[in-house]
Amino acid sequence: MGDCAVTLEATITLSIDQWRQSAKHFEFEGLKIAYWTAGKGKPLLMVHGFPTASWDWAPVWDRLSRSHMLIAADMIGFGLSDKPQSGYSIHRQTDMQLALLKHIGVDQFDAVVHDYGVSVGQEMLARQQEQSGAEGLGRMVFLNGGIFPDQHRARPIQKLGVSPLGFLVSRLLKREGFGKSFSAVFGPDTKPSEQELDEFWSLIAEQDGNRIFHKLLHYIGDRQEHKTRWITALENAEKRVGLINGAKDPVSGEHAFNRWVECVPEAHAYLLPQIGHYPQVEAPDRVAALILEWLS
Repeated sequence: MGDCAVTLEATITLSIDQWRQSAKHFEFEGLKIAYWTAGKGKPLLMVHGFPTASWDWAPVWDRLSRSHMLIAADMIGFGLSDKPQSGYSIHRQTDMQLALLKHIGVDQFDAVVHDYGVSVGQEMLARQQEQSGAEGLGRMVFLNGGIFPDQHRARPIQKLGVSPLGFLVSRLLKREGFGKSFSAVFGPDTKPSEQELDEFWSLIAEQDGNRIFHKLLHYIGDRQEHKTRWITALENAEKRVGLINGAKDPVSGEHAFNRWVECVPEAHAYLLPQIGHYPQVEAPDRVAALILEWLS
């Protein structure tokens, strides 16, 4: 993976087996949801992306837990959480995150959101401004994601996944194909190793989750439907939000960063020139340092 491989290995203190074993669970609408907590300090909710899971946060977990109480859940249909055959929407995922905070007893919190999770974050901002939920939300840090739907450049597998033939993607998706497609969104010098791809895949395939791959893509339609509401919420919160963006991401890279700067000029913004779609995995030390700086 280049130089970042050394950084990544030095940063992760838990193996994926230890991560699995340390999962806690709570029930949400009859579903078993896996979640993790660590550290002390102001609560920091960490919302992962598609198609992976909260394991994405492992490279920054130790560093951030030194000053914050970290909270991360595998969303419905992801990772170690239950994977029903229906019922996927950003609104329901947001309901789950807020239910988790209530379950733990957290009222005031900041958040870091990535990819799929950026839409959950925007929904939280919208509810807070409407006074319909997420009242205790403070600052929010965004990582690469489809914050602005017109800037989201879907990968071929995503385009096929939301088509009438989407079920074929789920039926045919295997480890090898996943590895090639997934690696393509990383930076040129920070590609995941085969071991890391195996780890990501093991969480996707848990409970045959690869068979519902196309159903999780519901978020693309949600973003179009709620575009105005979610962008307005972002604009209204610009003095307490920030974006850490990997420029080499073909899905939401530098082009999306430029839209952020244009849309919310008073918000924090930091571009990582050689990093792709997973900044927290590809450049964990720099990302953790920026998150801590912006939340302080």
